[in-house]
Amino acid sequence: MPPRKKTDARRPTLRMVAERAGVSTATVSYVFSGRAGAAGAGVAEATAARVLAAAEELNYRPNSAARAIRTGRSGMVQLSLHMLSDPWSLAVAEAVNVEANRHGLTTLILADGDWHAALDRVESDVAYLDGVGLDEDAVQKLRDLVSRGQRLVVFSEHLEPEGFDVVRSDAIPGCRIAMDHLLEQHTAIGCLAAEGAVRLASTQVTRYTPYVEKMAAAGIDVDPSWTETYEDTQASAFAAAVRLLSGENRPTAVYATTDFAAIAAINAAHMLGLRVPHDVAVIGIGNTPDAQTVAPSLTTVGPTDFYERQARIIIERALSTDDSTGRLHEFAWSLFPAASTDLDVPASR
Repeated sequence: MPPRKKTDARRPTLRMVAERAGVSTATVSYVFSGRAGAAGAGVAEATAARVLAAAEELNYRPNSAARAIRTGRSGMVQLSLHMLSDPWSLAVAEAVNVEANRHGLTTLILADGDWHAALDRVESDVAYLDGVGLDEDAVQKLRDLVSRGQRLVVFSEHLEPEGFDVVRSDAIPGCRIAMDHLLEQHTAIGCLAAEGAVRLASTQVTRYTPYVEKMAAAGIDVDPSWTETYEDTQASAFAAAVRLLSGENRPTAVYATTDFAAIAAINAAHMLGLRVPHDVAVIGIGNTPDAQTVAPSLTTVGPTDFYERQARIIIERALSTDDSTGRLHEFAWSLFPAASTDLDVPASR
């Protein structure tokens, strides 16, 4: 065999790109800052193209650590999502990733971890948190991160902006809309509720509260077997739905406190040989994209275009140079009727 051609194993450097393109290292740095070609920029488009071509030939990749030191930006967006398998979390992650890619940012997902410890170790241009508690320890951790310059966007129905942005999408009014919709045609309404929502309902308003209040206001005696709880897994929600729909006094409609539990109820109904909505109607909470992919399509409540709009808020915060005290972004909820509660839809066989 002919001897292998000796190659330069060194990692390509910014200086090597500059020499290949016939420009200064400052020009290369300027091009990779993302500003080349912008109005008033000091690098012509043809020069920028030559730099990029040289970088491609050399397989050069900018040193992200050095860029972070130089610019104060990491190019990283971190998402801390409480339940990654939930269609809500998946929709958030997908929308943010699409918007981040448009601006050359990288998305990192923290699943069910210690968000404070993770953010303490990894620099990011913005971090999004959807599972922050209301206790003083959690709030103090937010303050600690803000004091060190970490930009935050927090999804919370209760926290106020305090150096970080808050996305507020209050579900309770939407839950009341969902119950009103079912009560138009049903009295035997069951509830699939997250275990925590039922447990905490005695001391605070949860997504279970509108079910109890609306049934009482309608003068309906609620059978104890009409409420089943689930943990934060799809398997648990499915098992709870099977129990709910297998009882002797089976409800004719199901109010589920999340879309993923509502989808589990539809799947459980199919397995039990029940027609949706003619034997049992189902409504969910959240207006997730999966609501339109299940058969029959799921009636749900939630904000309009929430995921895309929230993604823009997160990325704008990542790119912002404004270190303000934070802003409140509120999203109102509406009803999105679909086949899972529409009795006029021909029954499937």
